[in-house]
Amino acid sequence: MANHKSALKRIRANESKRLRNRYQHKSTRTMIKNLRSATDKSIVVDLYKKVSSALDKLAKKNIIHKNKAANQKSKLAKLANKLAA
Repeated sequence: MANHKSALKRIRANESKRLRNRYQHKSTRTMIKNLRSATDKSIVVDLYKKVSSALDKLAKKNIIHKNKAANQKSKLAKLANKLAA
């Protein structure tokens, strides 16, 4: 257990950040799932922009690795282009 006031505060701050990160990560995963299941061209293009932005934000905040974000964006772009064609 923490012995200092600052350590107790750090524990509280870390927990709130952990919950925020989990929420953002899970929301992005849900958006990816919705994008993969979508079939309408206009919906796919709109969703891809939102998902791409969300992945960039997660990578910027080190919630996910930047290469993972790039790989996911690449795969989703291929999917979106295939549906758009």
